[in-house]
Amino acid sequence: MKPYLFAAISAGFLATSAASAADGPAILESKCASCHALTQPENSALDHVWERKGPDLYYAGDKFNKPWLVEWLQDPIRIRPAGEFYFKHVKKGDKVDVVDESTLTEHPKLAKADAEAAADALMALTGPEELIEKGKFEDKKASPMAKMLFTKLRGCYACHSTGDGKGGLSGPELHTGGERLQPDFIYSYIKDPQKIDKSVWMPKLNISEQDLQNLTSYIVQLSGKKEAK
Repeated sequence: MKPYLFAAISAGFLATSAASAADGPAILESKCASCHALTQPENSALDHVWERKGPDLYYAGDKFNKPWLVEWLQDPIRIRPAGEFYFKHVKKGDKVDVVDESTLTEHPKLAKADAEAAADALMALTGPEELIEKGKFEDKKASPMAKMLFTKLRGCYACHSTGDGKGGLSGPELHTGGERLQPDFIYSYIKDPQKIDKSVWMPKLNISEQDLQNLTSYIVQLSGKKEAK
């Protein structure tokens, strides 16, 4: 093959690869759509939750922080220790039920350029305007009571862990909550989980505004590096 022809073909290949890497929506369709809802599902009944393999992403832009998305998509670490629907991924242990790792699948890794493009596409996905109560979180430091609310008084520890080896496994870990999630999403989800995910089993706590602010502040401070005090 003549050198100039080889160079032209190589340049075309690289241009095609770059365009592909930059095509975030195409990456979502090819890599994400088989497990995640990229548009709001018509069926929001319990069987949708039972059958889905990953959380809905049609409101990802209202939920995630983009820097976390870019990093996580390149090196995904399981957020839900017992999978999306934990009943399917537990088995009897010696004393208590344990996660059956053999039933869980690994999340695919993306190259950096693809991760950035996919993150851009995900951040462009937003739910209905009323889905998230924006601006309600006061962004104050959590009170000394906040950790106790989470670990003892409001039952959060029963399903969620904070990276200290304690807490439940049936819900997503929250020791990276502050890096992963937008404060307004945390606030809105704690206040009314079913408004965002109609058939999710997380209970609506009907807590005071003060407790809601404190719980949100506590989770916002969790960064995956050290536990909030």
